[in-house]
Amino acid sequence: MTAALVAGLLAGYGIAVPVGAVGTYLVSLTARTSLRTGVCAALGIATADGLYALAATVGGSALASVLRPVMRPLHWVCVLVLLALAAWAAATAVRQYRGHRLATRSDPVPPSPARAYLALLGITLLNPTTVVYFAALVLGSRSGEAAGAAEQTVFVTAAFAASASWQVLLAGGGALLGRALTGHRGRLVTALVASGVMVALAVRMAAAPA
Repeated sequence: MTAALVAGLLAGYGIAVPVGAVGTYLVSLTARTSLRTGVCAALGIATADGLYALAATVGGSALASVLRPVMRPLHWVCVLVLLALAAWAAATAVRQYRGHRLATRSDPVPPSPARAYLALLGITLLNPTTVVYFAALVLGSRSGEAAGAAEQTVFVTAAFAASASWQVLLAGGGALLGRALTGHRGRLVTALVASGVMVALAVRMAAAPA
């Protein structure tokens, strides 16, 4: 149970920490509207992460029996996928930092809290990296094969809680914290931290028996 909790927290923070276009929009939205709107938007992002964690966990359980004959090579493929995601995130952050590019979005009319929740939920659900990330974690760790319903529930809940805590921190940090995290250097640091988390997950997965 503890292992599922730790894995879920690491997974949630690993996907949530990089401050990209969605995180930048979340901070700017909160600064332009209210903390209530920002928190609702943050929960929309976390809900999408939780749904992907649930889908990956359930999918991993269904796929485990079918993929059992090739589980060992697939285990290492998943390790490589996580390492590739970490390298891609770090390389993108470094490239954007060197090019001094900052992706931002703005709305002419600030949305209501409900609209903000739905908008950020939809935007995050359209991100294919999220589902690839969670699917690699679940299949690579064989949680779909070994974990019971309780462990799966703990994993999904912890992933949601980790994502929600980070996104709410972004929303509640205010304009000052937002500028620090979404500036050129802040985005580089958060992306590198997240890449480090992904590498740690991959190393932990590689060290576990396939």
